[in-house]
Amino acid sequence: MSFSLQAFKQLFNQYVDPLKNFIFFRVGDIAVAEDLVQETFIKLWEKRDEIKDETVKSLLYTIASNLSKNHIKHQKVVLNFATKSSQPALSESPQQVLEHKEFSQKLAKALANLTEANRTTFLMNRVEQVTYAEIAERLNISVKTVEKRMSITLKLLYKELGHHL
Repeated sequence: MSFSLQAFKQLFNQYVDPLKNFIFFRVGDIAVAEDLVQETFIKLWEKRDEIKDETVKSLLYTIASNLSKNHIKHQKVVLNFATKSSQPALSESPQQVLEHKEFSQKLAKALANLTEANRTTFLMNRVEQVTYAEIAERLNISVKTVEKRMSITLKLLYKELGHHL
């Protein structure tokens, strides 16, 4: 299939945000995620004459996954989810603010200690609210694998965070 410019624009508009989230969950830096999304679409454009309609989505996620892995390997990116946490409400007491900050730090540490595969699966489901079936399709794994990753991740997070989870 050879993409027309219009078809490529439609693909870009459809997948730019999900891919950005997908990459962000892996690298932990929104600016890097945006750059890697652009690079993903450049690589797709370069391969446009070789792509079949039914494999476009899978190819996009494969390219994004490979670019993310390469970035992590070369840059040794450390996720920093604590900075993404929301600011405490003005009505919160100093004790509540402190507890919120401590929890955010524990959560960031717990997420950073997960394997990349488990962290990505967990964040896609809980933050992006993607179904297990869609996660399986995006990551090119079985739904059972997604279920296993979520089970392991939830057990580990519960162990680290206890009743706060």
